[in-house]
Amino acid sequence: MTTLALDAEALYKELLRGVRGLCQADTRLVGITSGGAWLAQRLQRDLGLSGEAGQVSSVMHRDDFAQRGLSAGGQTQLPFEVDGADILVLDDVLYTGRTIRAVLNELFDYGRPARVQLAVLVDRGGRQLPVQADFAAARVALPESQSLALARDDAGAFSFQVEDKA
Repeated sequence: MTTLALDAEALYKELLRGVRGLCQADTRLVGITSGGAWLAQRLQRDLGLSGEAGQVSSVMHRDDFAQRGLSAGGQTQLPFEVDGADILVLDDVLYTGRTIRAVLNELFDYGRPARVQLAVLVDRGGRQLPVQADFAAARVALPESQSLALARDDAGAFSFQVEDKA
């Protein structure tokens, strides 16, 4: 078994720095359920942005919906007009690109944004679709047999969970 030591809080600080460089005055943050939504909420506060961050679920547009079904994650909540918006999508881990494809489909169900960018905490490679983050706080290599997910404790501190897939 491979041991991976990633400091999620240190990577969050790097993500905060990178997101500052991507944001314009009217950029709206949208986090992918659930790890990306946690990141978007905290970034919204730490960047001093007005309003609320949005949350988007990929579940209805996944190409593996028949196998996965509905997850317990949150539903899409976009507290702003999507048409013409400058949107920064946030996710914890970028892997195959399939979740991002589904999220883009979900966003376009709500309107036509002027621009969509992607920032992630970790890019683990392994792409199956031509999807690339505009900013990644870290790039790591993990075997296909392992999953990487962001966790959040009661105080809001981030950590990573690395698990062997069954």
